[in-house]
Amino acid sequence: MRLEEKTVIIVGGGQAPGASDTIGNGRATALLFAREGAKVCCVDRHLESAQETADLILKEGGVATAQAADVTDEAALEFTIKDFASKWGRLDILHNNVGVSVEGGDAPLEQVSTEAFERIFDINLLGTMLACKHALPIMRAQKSGAIVNISSASAYWTAHPTVLYPASKMAMASFTRQIAIQNADAGIRANTILPGLMDTPMAVDRRVETTGRSREDIAAERNAKVPLLNKMGTGWDVAHAALFLASDEAAFITGIELPVDGGSLARVG
Repeated sequence: MRLEEKTVIIVGGGQAPGASDTIGNGRATALLFAREGAKVCCVDRHLESAQETADLILKEGGVATAQAADVTDEAALEFTIKDFASKWGRLDILHNNVGVSVEGGDAPLEQVSTEAFERIFDINLLGTMLACKHALPIMRAQKSGAIVNISSASAYWTAHPTVLYPASKMAMASFTRQIAIQNADAGIRANTILPGLMDTPMAVDRRVETTGRSREDIAAERNAKVPLLNKMGTGWDVAHAALFLASDEAAFITGIELPVDGGSLARVG
C-alpha cells in the first residue's frame, strides 16, 4: 500500500488494441497504482478504453473513474484535473503517458511533413505541458505532489530511424527537469522514465497494422536488440518504475531520467 489514500491522474490510462497477453504502460500503471491504494482517474482520448481500465480496477476492489480528454485540448485537460482534485480535495500524483511515433507520421527527415511535426509535438510535448500547467497550481497550494512523465530511451539513441519522436521525447525530458527545479521549493517532485523496447500494444501491434508484417517477426526483431536476455520489457516494468518515483520511497529524487530499457543505454558502440 505504498500509495494508500493518494489521488492519481493517469493521462493515457487507456490502451491501444493488441495481443491479449500484453498490456500498455498506462493501463499497467493504473492497475498497479490502484493495487497500492491509490484513487485513480484514467484519462484517455477514447473514453471506452479508459473505462475498460477503470473497470479492471473496480473489479479488483479499487477506486477508479474514467474521463475522456484529448491531450491537445487544454480546456478538457483543465476540467478533468480540476474536477478530480475538487472531488478528493487534492491531487497527489500526475502521470503523463501519451505519445505517438510512426502512426503520427514520423519518418526519416526527407519524408517528414509539417503536419506530422505539429501532430507529434502537440501530442508528445504540448499534452504533457498542458497537464502539468493545470496540475502544478493545485500541488503548489498543497505543498506536495509528484509528476512522472513517460519519455523514451530513443531520446538518446544515435541511430533512431525517424526524427520527430526522439526529438519530442528529449524535449519532454528537458521540460521535466525545468518543472522539477522550478517547483522543488513547494515540495513537488518531477521525474522522467525512459522506456526502451517494450512489448506493448502501442509499440508492437500498431506496427503490425502499419507495416503488414507479422507480430512474431516484429517482436523477434525488437527482442534481438535488447542486451538483457534479448527480450523486450513489458508495461509492468514501466509501471513498477513509475510506482517507485511516485511513492514516498523516492522522496529525495527529482529531476532525473530513469532508463527502463534492458541495458540499451548502457551499451556503447
